[in-house]
Amino acid sequence: MPSSLKTLITYSEPHDLDAAKLVRLFQQAPWAKGRTEAAARDMLRHTDVLICAWDQDMLVGFGRVLTDFTYRASIWDVIVDRAYQQRGIGTEIVRRILHHPRLEHVELFWLCTRRPKFYEKLGFNSKEQTGMVWKRSRQAALE
Repeated sequence: MPSSLKTLITYSEPHDLDAAKLVRLFQQAPWAKGRTEAAARDMLRHTDVLICAWDQDMLVGFGRVLTDFTYRASIWDVIVDRAYQQRGIGTEIVRRILHHPRLEHVELFWLCTRRPKFYEKLGFNSKEQTGMVWKRSRQAALE
């Protein structure tokens, strides 16, 4: 529960994010249900840049990046706690990613989303490129 609507949200890039806090947040999203702490810890170890939003010690927002730091970066798992949505937290997470000093030379940011209108307001364009997906579970069924 949010402590109040006027609570100061802080942002950080923790190197030791508690995977349990992240999984609690993931359980709110249909696309992330079923993710485990062990898998989240492994994912965090292999993430290049991450941004967290906090209400005191409660994780209320998250976003991460995989990148070569020069040509391409992929934005993944941008999520905001349901009780904190519509307060600009998701926008601030994406803004901090796009303007992150370690990513200043990246020429193209790419993402997959089920909510394109949110990202279009931030300058993303779905007409730029075509994406394709290979899903392991589908391939296993074909074999």
